[in-house]
Amino acid sequence: MHFITAVQYESAYKLRLRFEDQSERVADLAAYLDGEMFAPLKDLHTFQTAHLNAELDTVVWENGADMSPDFLFEIGVPVGAEIPARRVAEAKARYGK
Repeated sequence: MHFITAVQYESAYKLRLRFEDQSERVADLAAYLDGEMFAPLKDLHTFQTAHLNAELDTVVWENGADMSPDFLFEIGVPVGAEIPARRVAEAKARYGK
């Protein structure tokens, strides 16, 4: 089980995340912003309110949305690497998105 120790807005719908193992990953959430809680995050101003909730050890937004650190770790790309399209499709299938 992973947890997040730092969050930084990167660009568009991307967040740079630091995890408990000190690894850093960039998660592109553009494909995952649907449903009642996440659709409002398509507004970039709202998306940029992402911050760390130290009690939950994950990312939260001002509208109350949050995401599983394990999900974010899985879809995140290690800093400096590129994400294969296959990984995006696998994550969507696994998490029902």
